[in-house]
This record gives sequence, C-alpha cells and structure tokens, in this order.
Amino acid sequence: MLNLSVLLEDAARETPDRDAVVFGDIRLPYSFVDAVANQVANLLRSRGIGQGDKVALSCPNLPYFPMVYFGVLKAGAVVVPLNVLLKPREIAYHLTDSGARALFCFEGTPELPLGAMGYAAFEQAEACEHFVLLPANPAATESPIEGADLFWTALAGQPDTFETARTEPNDTAVIIYTSGTTGQPKGAELTHHNLLLNAMVDDTLFYRTLHDTLLVTLPLFHIFGQTCVMNVGLFRRGTLVMQARFDAEQAVALMVKEKVNIFAGVPTMYWGLLTHDTSDEDVATIRENLRVAVSGGSALPMEVLKGIRQKFGADILEGYGLSETSPVASFNRPDRPTKPGSIGLPVWGVEMKLIDEEGKAVEGEGPGEIAIRGHNIMKGYHGRPDATADAITDGWFRTGDVARRDEEGYYFIVDRAKDMIIRGGFNVYPRELEEILMTHPDVSLAAVVGVAHPSHGEEIKAYVIRTPGATVTEDDLVAWGREQFASYKYPRIVEFRDELPMTATGKILKRELR
Repeated sequence: MLNLSVLLEDAARETPDRDAVVFGDIRLPYSFVDAVANQVANLLRSRGIGQGDKVALSCPNLPYFPMVYFGVLKAGAVVVPLNVLLKPREIAYHLTDSGARALFCFEGTPELPLGAMGYAAFEQAEACEHFVLLPANPAATESPIEGADLFWTALAGQPDTFETARTEPNDTAVIIYTSGTTGQPKGAELTHHNLLLNAMVDDTLFYRTLHDTLLVTLPLFHIFGQTCVMNVGLFRRGTLVMQARFDAEQAVALMVKEKVNIFAGVPTMYWGLLTHDTSDEDVATIRENLRVAVSGGSALPMEVLKGIRQKFGADILEGYGLSETSPVASFNRPDRPTKPGSIGLPVWGVEMKLIDEEGKAVEGEGPGEIAIRGHNIMKGYHGRPDATADAITDGWFRTGDVARRDEEGYYFIVDRAKDMIIRGGFNVYPRELEEILMTHPDVSLAAVVGVAHPSHGEEIKAYVIRTPGATVTEDDLVAWGREQFASYKYPRIVEFRDELPMTATGKILKRELR
C-alpha cells in the first residue's frame, strides 16, 4: 500500500499543533487540516465516491486546497486540479474528459465568479454528479448557487477520523492537464509513487531542514506548486503561507511578516520581486531569513538571476521538469557546483539524454531534444493510448525541449522545439535573443517570437517592456540588436508593451503574442 496522503497524516501525528497553513490572519494547525481532510474523505465515501473515481478541484491558493486534495486521496479517489482561469466551456471539457464524478469549486469574486462558472460547467458534464461550493466567507450558512452544496454544511456531522483507502504505488493519484499549446489539453496521470518519490527527492535537494516557512505563491493547481511547495513542505512539517495569486508587493509583505525561508517561483515572479520598490528595511529582513530560492517553469534570464542575488543575497537554484515528470527531472544540486543558466544534473533515479528528430541519441554537446526516463515519468495520458505511445518509447519520455550538455553533464535549455524560429533556413532560438535583449539598460522584460514573412518564412519580432522612464525606440533596439547578433537572427521588429500575456503560472504566452 502507498497513499500520498501520508504526507499530511504523518505530519499531523508528529506535529499536530504546528501551523500547517497560514492565510491572512488564519493559522491552521496540522491536526485541523488533517481532520477536515478526513471529513472530506467521509463525505465522498457517503456519496459512493472512492477507489479510482475522479474528483475535480477548482481553487486558488487557499486553505481549502490541501484539505480537499488530501481528503480525495484518503478516499482512494483521484484529484483533478483545474486552472482557476478556465472558462465554463473549458471546465466542462476537463470534467468530461477526466470523467470527474464531483467538483469542489471556490466561490470566487465578482471579478472572477469561479463558482458560477464552475456550476455552469458542472451542469454540462454528464458524469459529474456532485457540486460542492467552497465559500468565500467560511461563516456562510446558505449557498449562493441553487443546487450547490456548501462545503462546511456538507461536512457537518461527518467524522473527523478516517481509515485511509488502500492504494497501490502505481495507482493514479492526480491527473494534471497540460496547457494544450497544440490541440486539446491532455491529462497526465501521476501515480502515488511518482509524486511521493519526487517530493522526497526534491526535499534532499533544496530543503534539508525541518519546519521551514514556505511562501505558496505558485498556483497549487499546477504540479510545480503541488510537488515542490505543498508536498515537500508538508513532508518537512513546514508552514505553508498562502498567497491566492502572485502580487510582488504582497509577496514582499508576506516574506517579511512570516520570515519566509523558502521561495519557489517562475522567472516572471522573480522579475516582479526584482522590479518592486522594496524598502531597505524589508530587503534586510528578507536577506536575513531567505535560505533557498528555486526557479522552474521556464528559462530564468541571467539578468534576473544576477539582480535577485544582488538585491536579496540569494542564489536562485534552477531546476527542470514538466507535468508529465511529476515534475522535477533535473536540478542544480547543493553538493555540486551551481552553474548559472543551467538546469543542472538529473535528480536521483532519473536519466536524461539528448535525441535527434528520429529519436536516436545525440552524443557530446548537442543540441538535441531532452528525453527522460525514471521513477518520475507519468503513467500515461488519461484515455489517450495513442498520445501516450507517441510521447513515451521504451520508457523514455520526449519533452519537446531543446538543450545542450557540457562536459560535466550539466544541461542548458536552448528553447522549446516548437518555439524555435526558422528564418531563411536558419534556426533561431528565442531564449538566446531574450537573454541578450535584457542586458540593454532600457529593457526590463522581453519575449521573442517568429511572425510570418513572405520570403524568409518567419521574421523575428521582440515584445519589450521598457524600464521605468526609458525612452528607447524601436529603431534604437533594432540597431543595437544588429550589433549584438548574427545578421540572420537579430529582431527586425520591436513592439513595446506595458505588460505581456501570461498563464496563471506566470509563463509568457508566446502563442498569444504570435
């Protein structure tokens, strides 16, 4: 037997009175979070939901998330976390594709009426029988949505003890839907074994001490936030300080107030911290307490890494992974030299190699597409055997990411294979251009994409956010780029923006820019 809920249960047994979750003025000990998770499991069992059934969860970073997440696992069911920015049609697709029998959905706000959208989707999904509303006001006694169960009302009378269902290591624990950059999103089935071992491996890499305080600003519906923050944090009996959605000013305030030791984020979050006007006093407090900073999700620009190190005194350790790899596949280890700009070495129990378009191994430096094999590889795409067979060959998962490898085995991401620009027959990797563009004193953030061109096939375009007060023009940047890059790869087109479109996890949406 192996059930991922042991992360919460074991912590609750050993440190029942320690703060597990902090949200605003709310501080919840491990014993309380575990007890509510038990009530959720009992509720599901009372409604005939259990072993192998799918239960969807649509909730931002709030105390509800771990309560429901681990309650579903305790019942032997499968958690299907949903991106909170999905629209009703998209929610309905995920519910139908996963075969979810229940949906736990946060009420939301007037700006994001998540509950109303979730209920509209619930009514379209034939297999989904139960809708439980997570109220914005925990003291609410009536559901604002007719036909929806109110979370605390539904739990009333449910026992706060539960004998966890017997699940096997290879049973599916969580289905994570990929972003669907090509075609419809696919659900990656991650097992109890995948997720528990990945959390334990991550713990040995960058946590290493008990009772840390972690800022939970990565969305928990994303596997990066689930494994590298929530699951590892609970494994180490840490305190999870919840931030419903990343905001640099609020993040700084929470880091100061709660004396945060661990920060994990995507590059745009670090850019936000770097560009935020932080007082000297707050900087000093953060420098005193921040022990580990971890980056993943996409390539971290060198200028951001250097800036964070100078401002907060913290080195950002870069890692690499995907939803399909639970997620961590490689990392800059604390027992080996850290190489800025590198995604590090494969983690324990995981192999990586470079392959060509035909799937044959590429020797030496590369470049080539990263392929991964190990305990972290998903079981497969839910209900899609053909897509699974295309992605995994002889246990090797093809990532679609292009990398180089140095003589010591460290990997360096070049770009996403699909993001590569082909201009006049020459391959151009946007990340290289973005790194150099951000060394310009008037450039705060840059994203480079290919746009259609009648003779070259694709032309290179840069979207740029200027630093405050900068007056650099398009002609200025094009001329500067001509001096920095080979003639076939400097950006010929520059468009200035006040902001760039991003996913809920903070990745720049290049498909929208295209």
